[in-house]
Amino acid sequence: MKNQNRIAAIDIGTNSFHLVIIELQEDGKFKLLDKQREVMRLGISSGDNLNKISGKETKKAIEILKNYKKLAEHYDAEIRAVATSAVREAQNKDKFISAVKEKVGIDIEVIDGKTEAKMIFYGMSYALDINDKKVLCIDIGGGSSEFVYAENGVPLIAESIKIGAIRLSKKFFPGFVLDDEGIQACHSYVVAQLSYVRSLIEDKKIEQVIGASGTIVAAAILIQEKFRKPKLKSLNELKFSATELNEIYKEILSLKYPSDRKKVLGMEEKRADIIPAGLIILKTIFDLFSIKEIQISEYALREGIVIDTIKKLKDMESNFRENILIKNRELS
Repeated sequence: MKNQNRIAAIDIGTNSFHLVIIELQEDGKFKLLDKQREVMRLGISSGDNLNKISGKETKKAIEILKNYKKLAEHYDAEIRAVATSAVREAQNKDKFISAVKEKVGIDIEVIDGKTEAKMIFYGMSYALDINDKKVLCIDIGGGSSEFVYAENGVPLIAESIKIGAIRLSKKFFPGFVLDDEGIQACHSYVVAQLSYVRSLIEDKKIEQVIGASGTIVAAAILIQEKFRKPKLKSLNELKFSATELNEIYKEILSLKYPSDRKKVLGMEEKRADIIPAGLIILKTIFDLFSIKEIQISEYALREGIVIDTIKKLKDMESNFRENILIKNRELS
């Protein structure tokens, strides 16, 4: 029997798979027991869209998830696996989910974009003290970008837009090679895709902007290196400005080939191919929403899965107790 106070949350993303294993403490906080990250891209094998998971991708995903399951079992933790953009859009997602269930024994829960955005916000709100502020939360992934506007810890707007670093790299930069035409076309596309979110948020007062995950964290590390900022043990609460982002943007977008981008200090080798598209998304968001500064949250979807799971367990316990009380009243 699994330890109900231990949860293994698996985030099956478009660009990477994440695992976090936590133990719930008596004070409601959780203790980190282990975490893993594997660069694993889904839906990149054919066409511009993320609409098919290849056999090769499925095989690699199964191997990663087998290892994650072993770790979860080592810690006696209950597994909850959540899949996002690439899986929810794949024409063969049922086949992928069935293969994972058969080979690994893990049930994959495919969530919609709004749910993904809210879970990301749960993770961010655990990492940072934002419960008394009006905040805009942003997460740029491989297949989609999530936006949450929240006031006093309550998400009032939660949206997911189909712009991500892998998706747009495939669409505008064949072979991950940059040219002026592709850059301009990508930028125009992002502006158009963001028009809906902009219309929802443009009249809101934003006191703080929070960012998490792939592109945003990668940008923070590049900025740390370029401006020779102190290297911190944790990126949580780290801030960078629009001015700093612009400098990184200009440098990376001037490098035509991934091989050149790999040489930039702070560049993660496996992100050098898709970082231009991610930075185009990020800079366009900064420009459209007049963002002057963003703060990093080290927690995002995987921690949000943990918090959502805890909420669900508490709701189940509350409902169970309520049903017992009702039955006792009926019997008396």
